[in-house]
Amino acid sequence: MLNAMQSSLRLDAQWVDYLLIAVYFVFVLGIGVMAKRSVSSSIDFFLSGRSLPAWVTGLAFVSANLGAVEIVGMSANGASYGLPTMHYFWIGAVPAMLFLGVVMMPFYYGSKVRSVPEFMRKRFGTGAHLVNAISFAVAQLLIAGINLYLLASIVEVLLGWSLHVSLIVAAAIVLTYTALGGLSAAIYNEVLQFFVIVAALLPLTLVGLHKVGGWDGLKTKVSDSPGGAEQLSSWPGTALSGFDSPVLSVIGIVFGLGFVLSFGYWTTNFVEVQRAMASDSMSAAQRAPILGAFPKMFIPFIVVIPGMIAAVAVNELVDLKGGADNGAEYNDSILYLMRDLLPNGMLGVAIAGLLASFMAGMAANISAFNTVFSYDLWQQYFKKDEPDEHYTKVGRWATVAATVIAIGTAQVAASYTNIMDYLQTLFGFFNAPLFATFILGMFWKRMSATAGWVGLVAGTGSAVLVWVLSEDVTGQIALAGQGAAFVAAGVAFVVDVVISIAVSLFTAPRKESELRGLVYSLTPKKDFHDPSEPTLPWFQQPTKLAAIGLVAVIALNVIFW
Repeated sequence: MLNAMQSSLRLDAQWVDYLLIAVYFVFVLGIGVMAKRSVSSSIDFFLSGRSLPAWVTGLAFVSANLGAVEIVGMSANGASYGLPTMHYFWIGAVPAMLFLGVVMMPFYYGSKVRSVPEFMRKRFGTGAHLVNAISFAVAQLLIAGINLYLLASIVEVLLGWSLHVSLIVAAAIVLTYTALGGLSAAIYNEVLQFFVIVAALLPLTLVGLHKVGGWDGLKTKVSDSPGGAEQLSSWPGTALSGFDSPVLSVIGIVFGLGFVLSFGYWTTNFVEVQRAMASDSMSAAQRAPILGAFPKMFIPFIVVIPGMIAAVAVNELVDLKGGADNGAEYNDSILYLMRDLLPNGMLGVAIAGLLASFMAGMAANISAFNTVFSYDLWQQYFKKDEPDEHYTKVGRWATVAATVIAIGTAQVAASYTNIMDYLQTLFGFFNAPLFATFILGMFWKRMSATAGWVGLVAGTGSAVLVWVLSEDVTGQIALAGQGAAFVAAGVAFVVDVVISIAVSLFTAPRKESELRGLVYSLTPKKDFHDPSEPTLPWFQQPTKLAAIGLVAVIALNVIFW
């Protein structure tokens, strides 16, 4: 991770930079205070009263994912692997976001559930619900630790404070506005943070391209560097997948990343779905991930490209890529580029952008955690019939507890030199088996409640087994890059499906009359559409917007083939 003790990474911030950062934090905390005024019920605190327009939830949808992992992890991948990193966006995100908007959001929004685990309880009962709620809560605490660690690392680099002090200060800021205003504070800050992040990374990308001689100059320098021309083509991406065979690499990326990991994350991860569920209508809820898909497909140009520039323009990373053991790390790419290229003033904006991305990611994890803990664990299994304000209070205390725990899980993230390795491992554990259970139960009415929780446990266990056998642990499965995570996700998905089918054949299914709104074939078509949709202009109709998005992402894949 970031080695903030290295003097070479110290950012030469001046008073104008600190002033810009201070102004940004005033806005962040001010939004939290203002949002608190609109919190009068638990639905207000956890789901913004389901009152937000599509453009707000759409930007929050993509911004919640534009956290530390996205900025640091993808720039690190760009430095390490080059253009194959685009797969995380064009194969590993956009198609699933469009699918979520068109197919799955009607189930979530129409059923009036307050969380993804609650949908699982309605479909499969308390067994699958409890497994899903606990695993999701654990995953959010671990991922929040990633965002918090990187946020604290930036504070350490900027101010020279110790890491422990930086962790506490960074956590306190996120805790303050999230505990005050709940999801509304998180969402409105995510909208602000989206624009701050773009304002930070776009100039950095343009200045970096100018330094290396434009796009043609970058291609020439990358071709002459270790990794060579392979890093200028997105396919077959053998270095990224870890497979020597181009055919196996394509299969691994498409199935492991593009299908299992991507659909598992974007369609069942409550961190993202929660933003869409806060929309003011079913049509708006459908449009939220679809609208988010459009900026998502262009974000790699200001995240991945800077990583590629850093790998050929920053001396420490050039030496690292050449095989030198100089203490530099690819996760430092953005910081090195900021240090070398940005003048004061612009540096302040860039630092604020990084801080914004890390806070957006952590706040998204914390706000999703407090909802699942309060509704799916506390209310369901401990205190069922308390007054509504009780659950709002529990949510605020859960926010405090999650922030404290994230300070501890931040230390786990420190052991990974490429944060994407860690994140993809977690997704293989938690998201891949959940997606298998979810998609099978949604389209196969015969799947039983017992199969729901047994499949989840079996799928998660198989992913953990692959991780134990991977190169970093025992060496039984030797795959470089993120190949082991792709394999773990694929195995988890297949095992979950096979076990779920087998168990369903020997256990009783639920009555069909109980599955309306939960199983596709048993739900009337009118339940899947907003009654007002036919009267909306074409650019507000989810299906037409999704078709445009699909054409655009296919075009990007062809252009950068």
